Amino acid sequence: MRKDYSKIAFGGGCHWCTEAVFLSLKGVDRVEQGYAASIGDYHDFSEAVIVHFNTNKITLETLLKVHLYTHKSTSDHSMRSKYRSAVYVYDKEQETEAKVIVKNLQKEFDDQLITKVLPFKSFKMSREEIQNYYYKNPEKPFCKTFIAPKLKLLLEEFSDQVNSRIEGK
Repeated sequence: MRKDYSKIAFGGGCHWCTEAVFLSLKGVDRVEQGYAASIGDYHDFSEAVIVHFNTNKITLETLLKVHLYTHKSTSDHSMRSKYRSAVYVYDKEQETEAKVIVKNLQKEFDDQLITKVLPFKSFKMSREEIQNYYYKNPEKPFCKTFIAPKLKLLLEEFSDQVNSRIEGK
């Protein structure tokens, strides 16, 4: 990987939603949709995406902030084993930076963030037919009900980071 490119994985809500959010950001080169696993108590696979990004165009802090605001990052609900609220990091430097960013962003939330910073262990890709789900199926009820509101939030709160793919929607 080039020096100005990096990757990080995120889990939170449905991976269709998470994928659409990150595909809509400037500086994100590609998003792999699937299931991530970590170690210890978090060794089971959970819905997630791997985000490949240009560090000269978008910061890790922006990616983390978008992630925390576009899923229920303060809600420890009954589906957390399927939808783990996590940031999966690839090395110690990224882990340290992500933990500091999450700690600093806590002040923006009334409730305690439950998002964990975890070491990335493994990943399984989703089936081809459900990859890029939103942009292939924007008129489907699921997309209109669950994904479109997240993209609307991106346009409202992170407009300077949104790519032309969703501008004007």
